Amino acid sequence: MMSRCPYVPIFVFGSNLAGRHGKGAALWARRHRGANYGQGIGRQGNPYAIPTKDHDLHVLPLQVIQVHVAAFLDYAHQHPDLAFELTPIGCGKAGYRPDQIAPMFADAPVNVDLPVAFSAHPRRPA
Repeated sequence: MMSRCPYVPIFVFGSNLAGRHGKGAALWARRHRGANYGQGIGRQGNPYAIPTKDHDLHVLPLQVIQVHVAAFLDYAHQHPDLAFELTPIGCGKAGYRPDQIAPMFADAPVNVDLPVAFSAHPRRPA
């Protein structure tokens, strides 16, 4: 968590396009942060969903996940007043390795707290 933020950061988790939020970080987001069941993309109160699986719960290709990550990073850049706590999306139920997903976050702004699993893949300098 970022110490400069007086409130709970936005919890960023991997989801599926159906928004089922039934396992892993997605279930935690639904139970503890109010993720909307049925919404698989974007901000939904405190959480922010980045899809890593499709409507039928099949793993999305890395190129498609990258598009969703780019949308999230754009949102984070547009909201420098907010703090984001990123989970290692795609590295649990979707089955990708951190070295496949972490580089997608190389341009993450400083208000995005990257997970330890992504620490071997540093951000690009601003």
